[in-house]
Amino acid sequence: MKQFTALCGILAGLAGAAHAGGVDRSGQPIGIIFEKGNYAELSYGQINPSVSGNDVAAFGGRPSGQVADSHSLPGIALKYDFNESLSGAIIYDNAYGADIAYPTALAGGSVALGGTSAKLDSEGVTAILRYKFSESFSAHAGIRASKASGEVTLSGLAYGPVNGYNVSFDEDWGTGYLVGVAYEKPEIALRVALTYFSKVKHELDTTETFATAVGPIPGGVPLASVTNVNTPQAVNLDVQSGVAKDTLVFGSIRWVDWSSFLIDPARFTAVTGGGLVSLEDSVTYTLGVGRKFNDNWSGSVFATYEPSGDPLVSPLAPTNGYRGIGIAAVYTRDNMKITMGARYLDLGNAQPETGTPDTARADFRDNHATAVGIKVGFTF
Repeated sequence: MKQFTALCGILAGLAGAAHAGGVDRSGQPIGIIFEKGNYAELSYGQINPSVSGNDVAAFGGRPSGQVADSHSLPGIALKYDFNESLSGAIIYDNAYGADIAYPTALAGGSVALGGTSAKLDSEGVTAILRYKFSESFSAHAGIRASKASGEVTLSGLAYGPVNGYNVSFDEDWGTGYLVGVAYEKPEIALRVALTYFSKVKHELDTTETFATAVGPIPGGVPLASVTNVNTPQAVNLDVQSGVAKDTLVFGSIRWVDWSSFLIDPARFTAVTGGGLVSLEDSVTYTLGVGRKFNDNWSGSVFATYEPSGDPLVSPLAPTNGYRGIGIAAVYTRDNMKITMGARYLDLGNAQPETGTPDTARADFRDNHATAVGIKVGFTF
């Protein structure tokens, strides 16, 4: 039954642009720590979102054009047994990111939001130790180091006096931790694992530029400051159990504290009274079934769901929950395991607003995303 464990890991990272408008990308899976023996893996995912809408009638109802770019998710991980009770793992991933760009009005895009863009890059390394108290109970804990940087431009008539504002954030490393417990019953492939991920604090050197003067703040002059940004705390609950011969049911619940994810550059906040983003906490559900067909092939189907929240959203995260379905296949031969998966996501309708005041500036409907991924693992 152990082949099915791999299904949850790679496919958790295939949501791509759906999680919190594209910010939560990998889901922070740590399933490798439960692999049998020494194990190494390489993974790659490609996410292709289709996100667009129209300005509200007050801005002429023009189409926004495609605003979310495709992105990739490379990953590498290694797990090693020190003895029968203690094991460790190192995981490299891209847990968070954003790649939003609204075509300008001159290029046929939005009048309200054309030219708005957000680029958030992050990469992280997680080191985990797991100790087995018995065949049934274990605990795991570790540290995470992550790097973050980004750039945001606010452009379009909906932004009023801050139309043309730009801010860039230099790279900065931060650290956090994770801690969790697991209960297992190997004879029925049962595992229940609960993991808490702390926030990671970044102190980003910041450069802000306003296109025109706003009160005492001059236009066209780069202004330096430091912005504190915390990637959010999160909790993952992962469950799997055999229900019949060669058949496994698996699922997960992930909560992310997005309401504490604030990007508040000093001058922008002073002028507007608010920050660049405002997100709601998210809870994401996954449920699937896996089947072993023979000694070489296994497969699964699964569904994912993230409830919609307030339809008024940031233009930098222009989706609102989602529903998805996916499939995966695992080919095993000797010490090699290849996992392949695909997922389709129906993204929830949303209305971007700029906080001046809290009124819809555009309407985004009937959007979706597709994702494919592959992971190759070796036991040694």
